[in-house]
Amino acid sequence: MTAQILSTFHLIPRLQRQAHEHKGHAGKVLIIGGAPGMAGAALLAGRAALHAGAGWVILGFIDERAVSVLSDQPELMLRTAQVGDIAQIQPDVIAIGPGLGQGDLAKRLLLESLRSTALLVIDADAINLIATDPHLLSQLKARPSLSTVLTPHPGEAANLLKESTEQIQADREVAAQKLVELTQSIVVLKGHHTLVYAPDQVMQECHRGNPGMGVGGMGDVLTGITAAILAQGIRHNLNAYEATCLAVELHSGAADNLLNQGVGPIGMTPSEVLLEVRNLINIK
Repeated sequence: MTAQILSTFHLIPRLQRQAHEHKGHAGKVLIIGGAPGMAGAALLAGRAALHAGAGWVILGFIDERAVSVLSDQPELMLRTAQVGDIAQIQPDVIAIGPGLGQGDLAKRLLLESLRSTALLVIDADAINLIATDPHLLSQLKARPSLSTVLTPHPGEAANLLKESTEQIQADREVAAQKLVELTQSIVVLKGHHTLVYAPDQVMQECHRGNPGMGVGGMGDVLTGITAAILAQGIRHNLNAYEATCLAVELHSGAADNLLNQGVGPIGMTPSEVLLEVRNLINIK
């Protein structure tokens, strides 16, 4: 299989808001993560979702102390994550994984997310939990077609496939195929020339991006962007695969824009990238 070069910026006009639209038209995103010592990951994902256009964003932190100290983004709705939140909040999209940890509560929240009817983005520790628990994997496979996005880096992909990272990197297209076969989900295999693939879709390869993206937190930003574009796509004529492809290209394109402006690559930050994503979405 030869992947096509990802080219999705022509989809951006579909996200444009009409005069009558309100926050519900842009979707409700719930982000679950932020275990002790890792609250920043969930916060980055939340900020990314907000700046990528989600109608409103709720952060459910595993670490209950994070709610009281993270107050510099008042637009985000902060709460302590609890089993039962999904039924109460009724999000359009759930993103779970940034800083999630692998404790018992994390596993129960992941199971609840997998059983929900919301569109779902699974990243980081949530992927590693699925890799070690056959029941979670079976719940993932049982979800409706094209309702779930997995965003593994090569190490997380290796955990899922029970291979080495070196094997994943040796043939990334084959690895992406195996991941889709295993999970029956949309898969974003991150790295140099990120791959996007899904059942019954054409594999896409992103040729945007630069070495400045190789820093902690950049994947959390992609998770938030993906959740936001999925949420907007529900009412703006973007299917989940199109939304995922666009999110990947916005993420990498924003990093390239920063590089062209003299920002980085060394020292480029995820917080700068998520702000540039907003600029890209609003280019007329």
